[in-house]
Amino acid sequence: MLNSKQVKYLRKLAHPLKPVFQIGKAGLGDQLINELDAVLERRELIKVSLLQNTFEDAEDAGERIATGTGAELIQVIGHTIVLYRESKEHKKIEFPK
Repeated sequence: MLNSKQVKYLRKLAHPLKPVFQIGKAGLGDQLINELDAVLERRELIKVSLLQNTFEDAEDAGERIATGTGAELIQVIGHTIVLYRESKEHKKIEFPK
């Protein structure tokens, strides 16, 4: 579980990032969650965007991805979801003291 300072720091780091996945009308399936799991292991912090033709709600999709991948839901703004999960092998993000 992250504290508020860590979440604020991750939001700052996520601001310039481009979304690495787009969820369209096919929705959020098991295959997409598995791919997101692999990307989270490599990058730790990712953005996911929901296209306008999707039937998914951003908050619900963010929660489903977070529970499916074991990630923390950092932020949902509009159609953009920010997720974080500490990597076991490729740790890149160090939190300030």
